[in-house]
Amino acid sequence: MRYQNIHKAVFLSRPNRFIAKVLLEGEELTVHVKNTGRCKELLIPGCTVYLEKSDNPARKTAYDLVSVEKPLADGGIKLVNMDAQAPNKLFQEWAGAGYFRPGLTLLRPETTFENSRFDFYWEAGRAGSKPARRGFVEVKGCTLEEDGWTYFPDAPTERGVKHLRELIRARKQGYEAAVCFVIQMADVKGFSPNDRTHPEFGAALRDAGGAGVEIIAWECAVTPKEVYITTGVPVEL
Repeated sequence: MRYQNIHKAVFLSRPNRFIAKVLLEGEELTVHVKNTGRCKELLIPGCTVYLEKSDNPARKTAYDLVSVEKPLADGGIKLVNMDAQAPNKLFQEWAGAGYFRPGLTLLRPETTFENSRFDFYWEAGRAGSKPARRGFVEVKGCTLEEDGWTYFPDAPTERGVKHLRELIRARKQGYEAAVCFVIQMADVKGFSPNDRTHPEFGAALRDAGGAGVEIIAWECAVTPKEVYITTGVPVEL
């Protein structure tokens, strides 16, 4: 996944979850933040951020904030993509390239099952007139990292709990089911649910794993202009 027309800026403040104030080439601007999560550990006044300039002249904000440099304890910097729209696009690219299921014949986004709309429905292989395998996937973007370990969510998500319960129901009805955490950074040690922030989500994720829902986490290579899924990381529930 590539971005166009990227600009380096300095983060100043975040008046609300949709916008931020930045300093770009000496000018203070209001930009759109492509992530409504808290991201307090990332958006620290004075940090370096990267903006994508829109080609739509009618927009109220000309730029989207898509990634941020996070200082590390050893003096280094980790670039974190915080575009909330990126994980689904990345999963679609990755699965479409054959890395999710062999023999994939269908990958359909935004598919309804009972009372939920899952991010993807997929089919693979054929058994007569029917697919040999079929299932649902829910994709979650992860930007919260502490000492190399990553966590989701960074804020309570009742919607996320609902999706996990629905994945369990889908599994019981014979579908394959998976939740994929796309970690929007590189060089992490592993992934766990964030029980401190939302213990109900952690409990639901463990229930899902026990019911046969596949739980996977993949880290990404991130540059200011590009992000793509690379390597699976350990999951500890």
